[in-house]
Amino acid sequence: MATLKEIGLELGLSPATVSRALNGFPEVSAKTRDRVREAAERLGYRANRNAQRLVSGRSGMVGMIVKTRADLRADQTFMEILMGLSAALADRDTDLVLAVDQGRDPVAAYRRMLERDMVDGFILNAPVMDDPRINFLREAGVPFVLHGRDRLDADYPFFTIDNYAVAAESVQLLAALGHKRIAFLNGPVLYSHAVRRRAGYLDAMARFGLPVAEGALTHDEPSEAAGYRQAVSLLAGQRGAPPTAFICSSTLLAEGVMRAAKDRRLSVPEDVSVMAHDDDLPLLRAISFTPALTVTRAPLREACIPVATALMDLIGGTDPAELQTLTRAELVVRDSTGPAPRNGDTPWP
Repeated sequence: MATLKEIGLELGLSPATVSRALNGFPEVSAKTRDRVREAAERLGYRANRNAQRLVSGRSGMVGMIVKTRADLRADQTFMEILMGLSAALADRDTDLVLAVDQGRDPVAAYRRMLERDMVDGFILNAPVMDDPRINFLREAGVPFVLHGRDRLDADYPFFTIDNYAVAAESVQLLAALGHKRIAFLNGPVLYSHAVRRRAGYLDAMARFGLPVAEGALTHDEPSEAAGYRQAVSLLAGQRGAPPTAFICSSTLLAEGVMRAAKDRRLSVPEDVSVMAHDDDLPLLRAISFTPALTVTRAPLREACIPVATALMDLIGGTDPAELQTLTRAELVVRDSTGPAPRNGDTPWP
């Protein structure tokens, strides 16, 4: 196993410079840090964690707090995030430490982990509006990066998709196909991404002169059961004239809508069009739906590398203003959307 001195001899650098590069010190250029990390990996260097912490003041670990669900196996996003972040951080010689939030106090788990002096920073996900975790970590002086954002004028590092555009572009596609009664099955409204999607849907419907029937905009858990329940009620006309198109905030909801349409002997897309936002979960491929599902696509796994990189760069001293990324989801049109049926040319009153 190589030493710092051997890596330095290989690259013509001092052991001190090699140490600073491996520990992410900002005074070492990014090019030199990359050279040192490549040589360290090639030569089989492994840092002594205790010695590393004494030199850098860092633990080489970052934390993430996850909320429990009634059936964690049903939360397919959990494993995608866990695997993606773990791999991305490992490339920066950093470990991901998980803890479970089982209480009602949103900052208790963070406080407990900080009291144990375990981590150098945190990755936050699933933000609510004006998320209390952000103010807590900022006041504690702890680095953090958010997957998502809790406000439009965020002044902290984040990586997120444009959730407003996710819903607005979906309405635009369906309106161009002649649909006038478009339902939106959204996620729980306490989450900031659902608030932005709600705004995008309502603004786009208004822009195209399309009213929204009472009960056509729902906020529910992202599950097949919720999608089925909401779609059965809407398609049965229990909330006014049945919609001719559904926008779903997840492929799980869309799966329930497709099953409800089938049970009512409706054809997709001839009788009703269905589209969804797709996190590209490996156990629920949108392209494998029958018919293949039209989606706005933004793979969760692809977000993990920039989120992990942003946190490591922040810990290394990069200005937070340089670590804010807003991306657009990809619109993928497949066979589950088509022209509005002839009996669907009347908008909701």
